[in-house]
Amino acid sequence: MPKTVAIIGTLDTKGEEFAYLRSRIESAGLATLVIDCGVLGAPAFTPDISRAEVASAAGQKFEDLLARHDRGSSIAVMAEGAAVIVRRLFEERRIHGLISLGGSAGTTIGTTTMRLLPAGFPKLMVSTLASGDTRPFVGTKDIAMLYSIVDIAGLNRLSLRILGNASAAIAGMVNQEETEDRGAKPLIAATMFGVTTPCVTVARHILEQSGFEVLVFHATGAGGEAMEGLIADGYVAGVLDITTTELADELAGGVMSAGPHRLEAAARQGIPQVVCPGAIDMVNFGPFDSVPEKYRQRRLYVHNANVTLMRTTPEECALLGRITAEKLNRARGPVVFLMPLRGFSAIDSTNLPFSWPEADRSYLDALKANLDPRIRLAEIDAHINDEAFARNAANCLLDLLKLPHGRHAQSR
Repeated sequence: MPKTVAIIGTLDTKGEEFAYLRSRIESAGLATLVIDCGVLGAPAFTPDISRAEVASAAGQKFEDLLARHDRGSSIAVMAEGAAVIVRRLFEERRIHGLISLGGSAGTTIGTTTMRLLPAGFPKLMVSTLASGDTRPFVGTKDIAMLYSIVDIAGLNRLSLRILGNASAAIAGMVNQEETEDRGAKPLIAATMFGVTTPCVTVARHILEQSGFEVLVFHATGAGGEAMEGLIADGYVAGVLDITTTELADELAGGVMSAGPHRLEAAARQGIPQVVCPGAIDMVNFGPFDSVPEKYRQRRLYVHNANVTLMRTTPEECALLGRITAEKLNRARGPVVFLMPLRGFSAIDSTNLPFSWPEADRSYLDALKANLDPRIRLAEIDAHINDEAFARNAANCLLDLLKLPHGRHAQSR
């Protein structure tokens, strides 16, 4: 049987375009499954899943949506319902790719659904908004966005070519040969910053020599979010969270926050994790002039022309220690916290710009006071970038992975 591409969109305002897209995908030898999310006029053709079914999946009656005469709230409902339906189709293995097209409403519906699908699953959004800031739509998922150039308002010479390219692209994604080795090495997720690179580099080599593949995420906010997403999707066997600096940015308003849910996915998944306070001594801002006025008298360090670092205070470090403990306390799997007693980053050491032993100690004291006794806390008399600390971190994770509940993620 041919593989199936789900097509999601508003068949009332974009029916002609969706009909053409469907015909091109089917001409490539694939089956299609069309989901209608229109909230205005009648659909241009009969979908496989009706708008009433979509609204119902979100717990609403479509007739009630029409009666409201509020397109904004109706679009939100349809996006929610479409996400529920598509996720179910994916779990039932009934679809192998997802494509959508639209303006702001269509892009919202399409990408809301796509963000619920795991990395690697083919997803393509043809959008009038694809030339701007796409982060609100893409998030940390591998959503391919194709700029429509012209508005999606009828078929013309240019739109026919672009929709043809889109259909060929999704067909190519779905039809590609399986590239994943079913005997692939289990994945380890690790976090790194420039100021923790020596530690992660040594630890990565040890893990790789032990038969693991290591994905290193740059702890810049987006990196942490991407890692949390892959963990939640079940790709990762264990986590070497050396660099938890994004928690400091979330606390103090820095530019590299990974959001409020950083350090939570591994806890929910129950996978082994080794956690360290890498670069927790700093908050990230842009050029020096971008540092908020309220922080101008703080201890600042110009890392380069585009990055200014602010040292976290003893009070902030105490909060970060408590926050870290509270997140780790939720873990369903094995956790070890490794505390480097001689500094958290390349500039947090004796006679270096961010050396502040009292701040580091306040972090440790708060962590101890709040950490569940079942979680092992090991204090290491070393700097985070010392080879001895890195080896300790890697070997500690290897030990956790050998435990009965240190399960490997399933290949996808």
